[in-house]
Amino acid sequence: MKIALFGYGKMGRAIEKIALERGHQIVDKITSTTKKYTITKADIAIDFSLPNKAYQNIASCIEENVPVISGTTGWLDKYDSIVRLCKQQKGAFIYASNFSLGVNLFFELNKKLTELMHKYTNYNASITEIHHTQKLDKPSGTAITLAEQILEKNTKNKWVLGVTKDKKALPITSKRVEDVYGIHQIKFSSEIDEIEIMHKAKNRNGFALGAVIAAEWLIGKEGVYTMQDVLELKK
Repeated sequence: MKIALFGYGKMGRAIEKIALERGHQIVDKITSTTKKYTITKADIAIDFSLPNKAYQNIASCIEENVPVISGTTGWLDKYDSIVRLCKQQKGAFIYASNFSLGVNLFFELNKKLTELMHKYTNYNASITEIHHTQKLDKPSGTAITLAEQILEKNTKNKWVLGVTKDKKALPITSKRVEDVYGIHQIKFSSEIDEIEIMHKAKNRNGFALGAVIAAEWLIGKEGVYTMQDVLELKK
């Protein structure tokens, strides 16, 4: 598989390492300073770029009939536009706020716990996420996904960043600490006890491996998919 990388920071390098280990080829490394590139020489593109670059990167791939997966967060106000473009062009696209296999299993665990807690209104839900200081967006895309899952089955109707007195709001606490790859904690707290689940990433390899597995899976397909499709987690 010939892969083009949009973004060649720490994640891009981790993806390159995993891809080469799995027998694939990196045919292009496209950064914000790249002036010219030919995306059609790639079988697939993997986008871990910047929020202000992701939409155009993804759109250009779809327009050139190159399957593309993206793990860039902070651009999702244009997600519906990409979905429409993908359907019009009969392209192939996967977006995930987190490609880690463990995190996607954690998403399923979060949904199950939220369903169990739904009728116990004396428990208040909250989310804490901790990442390295270089992470630009706050809260993380993963925390937003977790929040949206909780809101589907909870009496709260929105999420907010930081402490809140609004009883209808789900609070997300975001912390930035050196050398933390990603910690996400879900807590249901009452006056008598707490129930908590947590995912802690030990390195970037889980994210990179998931991205490459998703790319392998997407080859030859048409449509818009998620990691639930890749991991066959949909019921």
